Amino acid sequence: MLSINTTSVTVTGGGGFIPFALELDHPASYLLFIFQYVFATTAVLLAGTVVIGIMATKALLAQNRFIFMLNTCICDTCTGLSVYYLGLFDVQEGYPSRNGTYNMLPALLGVNIMTFLFAQFDRYFAICHPFIYSRFVRRWVVVCITIFCWLQVYSQSVIAVFLPLSKAIEMYVFGVVSLQIIVVTKIAMTIKLYIVANYQLRREPPSAERDNKRESLQIIIVVVVTFLTLWMPSFINIILRLLLRRGLQFKNDSTNPFAIMARLNAITTSVIYTCSSPALRGAMARVWGGRRAGRCCSTRIRSAKK
Repeated sequence: MLSINTTSVTVTGGGGFIPFALELDHPASYLLFIFQYVFATTAVLLAGTVVIGIMATKALLAQNRFIFMLNTCICDTCTGLSVYYLGLFDVQEGYPSRNGTYNMLPALLGVNIMTFLFAQFDRYFAICHPFIYSRFVRRWVVVCITIFCWLQVYSQSVIAVFLPLSKAIEMYVFGVVSLQIIVVTKIAMTIKLYIVANYQLRREPPSAERDNKRESLQIIIVVVVTFLTLWMPSFINIILRLLLRRGLQFKNDSTNPFAIMARLNAITTSVIYTCSSPALRGAMARVWGGRRAGRCCSTRIRSAKK
C-alpha cells in the first residue's frame, strides 16, 4: 500500500514500511527522485536492448568478446532494476545496513569488475597470441568464465548472510582489500594491453580481422577506464570508512553521490559498446526496427564475424 502526506512517502505492506529516500517537501527532493527514476529506466532500456540484440544475433554470439559484453550488460540491466529500490527508498547497504539486501544488489558491480578483468586477458591473448587463443579459448570456455564471475561474487555474499555479524564484517573488509589487488591488476593490464596489443596490430597487414581486433581493443580499454573513473571514488570512500574510520557517510544510497557515480556505469558501458561497434548497433536497430532494420544492418553484422 502506498501512503502519501506532505512530509513523507512510505510503502507499507506486511508488518512494516520502507520510507522513500527523501521527504518530498523540497524541490531538490523531487529532482533527485525524478533523476533516480529516469536513470533506472534508461539503464534498463539501453542495457536490456544490448542484451536482446546480442542474444538474438548468432554472428555476435559466435564471438567471445560479445559474450563478455553480454555478461556486463546483463549486470547493467539488473543494476538499473536495482535503482528502483536502492535509488528511490531509504536503503543503506553495507555495515551498518538499513533496509538492505545483504549486499546482493551492490554485488552486481563486483560481477562487472571480474568480467572486465577476464575480458582484458581475453583480448590480450586474442591479439598477441592468436594461434594459442584460437586453439584453446572456445566459446564454452568464455561462457564458463562469465558464470564463474557470478558464482565467485555471490557465493561470498551468500556465505556472509549466515556468518555472525563480526565475521561478516571481517569478510566484507577482506573483500574490499581483495578488490584493491584486482583494481591494481586492471590498471596494469590496461596499460600493458594498450602498449603491447597496439604494437602487435600495427605489424599485421590491413584486413577485416585486424579491424575487428582493433575495435575490440578500443572498446575494452575505454570501458575499463570509464568504469574505474566512475567507480573509484566510491571504492576509496569505502576503504576510508572501513579501514581508517574516516570518509564520508551519507543518509542512504540514494543521496550518496559516490554510489550514484558507480551505478552510472550501467549506462556508460552500454553507450560505449553501442558507439564503438557498428555490428552491435545493427543488432540493436533490429530489436527496435524489426525486419526492415535487420535487412539494412545484416551486412555489417556479418562483416563483424571472425
